[in-house]
Amino acid sequence: MNQFKIISKSPAETKQIGTKLGRILKPGDVVGLIGNLGAGKTVMAKGIAEAFGINEKNIISPSFTIIAEYDTNPPLIHIDLYRIEREDEFYDLGIESFIGNDNITVIEWAEKAKAYLPDDIIKIYIHYLDENNREIILEGINEKDWDNR
Repeated sequence: MNQFKIISKSPAETKQIGTKLGRILKPGDVVGLIGNLGAGKTVMAKGIAEAFGINEKNIISPSFTIIAEYDTNPPLIHIDLYRIEREDEFYDLGIESFIGNDNITVIEWAEKAKAYLPDDIIKIYIHYLDENNREIILEGINEKDWDNR
C-alpha cells in the first residue's frame, strides 16, 4: 500500500493539503479521515471541498445530520460518523448507498465503519503533535501523483 507522511504547521496548511488531495480524486473515490477529536478532520474536509469550488464557509461537520451532499461534478458527499456507536448503524442508516458510484465520498471517523468501506479507500490519518502541528499520513495515494500536483 502506498503511504507517505506530511507535517502540517497550521490549519491553513492542513486545508491546502486537503485541496491538493481533492484535485487528484476521481469519481468513486472514498476518503476516510481518521484522527482524534480536534485533530483537523473537518479542516481537511473543507480543503477537499474547496477543490470542488465549495466555499469553506458552506462546509460544516455534519455531526448531527451525519450526511451532507454537495451539488458538484462529481457529487461530493461528506459523512461524519462521530455519533455512530455501533458499526452496523452505518448499514442501518443506508450510508453505504452514498459510497462509490460517481460520488467523491469523504468520511470523518471512518474507522467506525471499516467493515462497510471499500478495500481501496484512501485513508488520511491526522495526528495531533501540538497546537498547530499535525502529522498527516496519506495511504492509498500514489506519491508520484501527489508530487505532480
